[in-house]
Amino acid sequence: MELVSILLMLLVLFTLARIGNRVFEHFGIPGLIGEIIVGIIIANLTLTGDGSTLLDLLGVQLPGPGEDSTSTNYSILYAAAELGVIFLLFSVGLETRVSELLSVGKSALLVAVLGVILPFVCGWAYIELTQSNFHHAMFLAAAMVATSVGITARVIKDMHLMETHEAKIIIGAAVIDDVLGMVVLAIVKGTAGSASVTIGSIVEVIVMAVAFVLAMIAAAMWLVPRIYTKWEAHEKKVEAKTGKPTQGFNILVVALVACLFFAWLAETIGLAAIIGAFLAGMLFADHAWETKLNEKVETLTTAFISFFFLNVGMQVDVALISSWNVIIMAVIVIIIAVITKFVGCGLGAWLADRKIPKDSIKIIGVGMIPRGEVGIIVASIGLNLIVDGSSALSSELYAVIVLMAVATTIIAPPLLARAFRKKYPEQFTITAQDKI
Repeated sequence: MELVSILLMLLVLFTLARIGNRVFEHFGIPGLIGEIIVGIIIANLTLTGDGSTLLDLLGVQLPGPGEDSTSTNYSILYAAAELGVIFLLFSVGLETRVSELLSVGKSALLVAVLGVILPFVCGWAYIELTQSNFHHAMFLAAAMVATSVGITARVIKDMHLMETHEAKIIIGAAVIDDVLGMVVLAIVKGTAGSASVTIGSIVEVIVMAVAFVLAMIAAAMWLVPRIYTKWEAHEKKVEAKTGKPTQGFNILVVALVACLFFAWLAETIGLAAIIGAFLAGMLFADHAWETKLNEKVETLTTAFISFFFLNVGMQVDVALISSWNVIIMAVIVIIIAVITKFVGCGLGAWLADRKIPKDSIKIIGVGMIPRGEVGIIVASIGLNLIVDGSSALSSELYAVIVLMAVATTIIAPPLLARAFRKKYPEQFTITAQDKI
């Protein structure tokens, strides 16, 4: 009976997500916004007299802030959502050659660093000036730091513009941004009184993060090419002896093993799983086109990514907006979050290359705006962390951060699509044949 319930849930949610996706694409708006809005609706719209939502009827019980869900259906939905964003970043890695990423290394680094510093300082200053609460200020600042690369990556992929200079800078900066975000979160938890986080552990996170990224880049540049060369030589010898073509190995199986392994490894050492998945994709980037690996992985991404965007929308509880004070604070925080990322990342791009066109600066600035699930995760940690007998983050500020995360996620895609269309010819935009 439980399997029947799970299958029905997946069927209904996937169908509704795809309908929302196509409706929004019909009006020229990125379909992922439709999927997020569908998630908001099904989690908040009551369908029965007892206040049950569609999720309740499907047996999906959302966990409270900082809690683990006891609902089997939600656990499966969450796993599908996480697989979706992992496969998405893996496919982005397949289109990102190491040589091309290193060519924008300076720009990506400056974009990421300034895109972290400016939002953190401004977010911290706003709460300190209005509430004089150090812990609240630190958690809001941390929630405003990390970019949700999954949102931006989906827009760029749908428009077939992954090969552009701006896209490479955004993706490279997002990887560095996520690493910095993990370090910032470790520092914030440490200042909130967590005994398990020390200066030594923070240094350990930094060292492991840098070592992991550099090791993957080195493997993609020197180890993988040698493996391919030796394997091709082996196949030629076998063909010469037998006179028959070799079947070779299933590249999709090997790629998925690498994707899941490095996603697990990244999560294990304290980084985000999506960083490991992205770097794993880069290992196969030089040969992805000739083996048609991109197309094979895209099929998996399409099957799972809708659950990720649904889950982002489902985290929004409209009942949290209980007063004008919360609404006003949310509007101010959203404005700060948008402006600081846009200005900080745009300034980083300009400092790295003083000759970069203004429209490219705009694309990079807008592409780094979405906070998505990253901000919500930080908020949940703050709400669940007890400091001096109370939560390190108030329920009102938690609601503000959730609204900020979702708003920046919804705001960025149409602005990014519009900025790309202005710079690049119309033939590069998504067509009816390209829609998935």
